[in-house]
Amino acid sequence: MTRLSLVWLLLLGLASARPAAADDPWLDLAGGEGPGKGSRVVLVSGDEEYRSEEALTQLGRILAVRHGFDCRVVYAIDPKTGDISPNTQTNIPGLEALRDADLMVIATRFRNLPDNQMREIDAYLRAGKPVVGMRTATHAFKIPRERAFARYSFDFEAPEGSWQQGFGRRVLGETWISHHGHHGKESTRGLIAPGAADHPILRGIADGEIWGPTDVYGVRLPLPGDSKPLVLGQVLAGMTPDAEPVAGPKNDPLMPVAWTKTYSISGGPSGRVFTTTMGAASDLASEATRRMLVNACYWAAGLEEAISPAASVEVVGEYRPTPFGFNRARKGLRPGDL
Repeated sequence: MTRLSLVWLLLLGLASARPAAADDPWLDLAGGEGPGKGSRVVLVSGDEEYRSEEALTQLGRILAVRHGFDCRVVYAIDPKTGDISPNTQTNIPGLEALRDADLMVIATRFRNLPDNQMREIDAYLRAGKPVVGMRTATHAFKIPRERAFARYSFDFEAPEGSWQQGFGRRVLGETWISHHGHHGKESTRGLIAPGAADHPILRGIADGEIWGPTDVYGVRLPLPGDSKPLVLGQVLAGMTPDAEPVAGPKNDPLMPVAWTKTYSISGGPSGRVFTTTMGAASDLASEATRRMLVNACYWAAGLEEAISPAASVEVVGEYRPTPFGFNRARKGLRPGDL
């Protein structure tokens, strides 16, 4: 092959990557070849503690490069600097991409977004489109009562069966309840729930392979509606995958840490939901946890027949997730830097 041919192939590769412009407050990742080709995923980050800006960027890379999905990752942005700013709770630009999205993946915490941004999320959900919710998405929003979209707030009070406890309970199946495991000291091993082993989301995952350093969240049992637990969280007495289970009531009963359900808004179309209370950036260091999330995106988007236990979920590029904790986000980082 001539040098000119090599240069031409390189230019074609760069064009197909279609990187975000340096000043875009979001990251667009063009899909390559794969079963997801032609499907568009919007990944919504914005939390102060679990580095969703890192987790969803890596998940978007895997979905685009390994599986063909076109992905947009959106971030909490400081409007004064243009930097990714997890502590900025009032601004996530780029949500208009939800208008033609086939899937929304969300991992926000206590966001108080302006009405024009919440309107994009509300319209998406009213259309009954699928949702994958990760970790703090159970308490994704904290919006004052007088605001137009206050019903999305994690602590919203309403008649049971309407918007009681907001987006978390209504759409995902649970709001914020508690740290069930000891935060920062007891990690999570995922055990396959009884009767769930054949679910497409668990294809290629053995019992006990899922692990993350985040602790198990408390949920109320049984989960509402048609919720189906897939993975139960075994509380471990340590922060390594081989730690022993904690003895006593923390593991009796086991809390679900991943489940499926459906939702509909105001009698509209029904949409698929996958929720996991795992999903910090550090959790994605585990191959089985990544596989669960990738499989969940396929399933939620109605592509479960294409889920292969042999499909690659290897990280794309260097991935050194920042340990969870407040005020640990990388400073001065813009989406274009990713």
